[in-house]
Amino acid sequence: MVDNMLRYVFTGVGLLLFVLPTFAQDLFPVRPNTNEASAAPTMMMQQEIDRGSRIDSLWTIRRPRRDALGQEQGTQGSFERPDEIETDRDSFTPAVTTVARHRTILESAYTFTDFRHGGEGHSFPELLVRYGLTDRWELRLGWNYEIAGIPALDGEGAALPDEGGKEFGNRVTYGSKFRLTEAEGWMPGSAIILAGATPTGGPATDTHFIATYVFGWEFANRWKLDASFRYGTGSEEEDRFNEWAPSLVLKVPIGEKINTHVEYFSIFSTGKEEAIRAHYFSPGVHFLVTENFEIGVRVAWGLNEQATNFFANAGIGWRF
Repeated sequence: MVDNMLRYVFTGVGLLLFVLPTFAQDLFPVRPNTNEASAAPTMMMQQEIDRGSRIDSLWTIRRPRRDALGQEQGTQGSFERPDEIETDRDSFTPAVTTVARHRTILESAYTFTDFRHGGEGHSFPELLVRYGLTDRWELRLGWNYEIAGIPALDGEGAALPDEGGKEFGNRVTYGSKFRLTEAEGWMPGSAIILAGATPTGGPATDTHFIATYVFGWEFANRWKLDASFRYGTGSEEEDRFNEWAPSLVLKVPIGEKINTHVEYFSIFSTGKEEAIRAHYFSPGVHFLVTENFEIGVRVAWGLNEQATNFFANAGIGWRF
């Protein structure tokens, strides 16, 4: 009953976060300032805008800076930072951004899993190559090998239900990511990932489909709140079922080089003979070595009996 209540509450909150911005724009329209003299901020005002006040830092959605004539002067309000890499592997919730046109991001990681009912698992190299065909559309190709576990929903380092003792083998993942909307006021930025996963070794033979929808906001102090809903097909011997994974992550920067996050996510199944109900809490941190290279670590603890007891993930991201 507790698992069902958590799932319903989380799903309701996620839907509210998704629907509310659409109505908020209609209920509270932004009226442009036609007075050019009053529209130009003083030096002190501009510093407050750039820095964000103590109150506005948590609740003001970032927008591009504009001059007195209303023309955009940069990408302060954009989720994508042109000079800074942002990977999908930093958290269970993928990033809202896509890879820039004709650029490539390579991601790789290792995950150690401590199963609640005995045994341990290893997952590596969790390789994912992302190439930007356009500024809104990227291609994705990955490969991974897993020991003493079952594959994650997307094959990119997600946590697992507690099923130690199964040697899965390896598989290749492939697909695309599309950026759907840009952040504008209370309207969130959003993207969708469509992918397939095919085993290339081990006892599993079924190819599975995974779809992920992610949306989020960036606030005036550079905090980010992202949420995602993930769906995937699954199989276990003759049992065919569906897997769902909602998630919510708050990302908080510390200075210009360090980013931290706290995250909740769950994995549950429908149509499975023995249903999956797994809940997790996961903090993490990643360090920007250069604008094109980052390293990151995240851990997670299972919150119920069906969840993995603990896992730790460490990896890198490289843009070129």
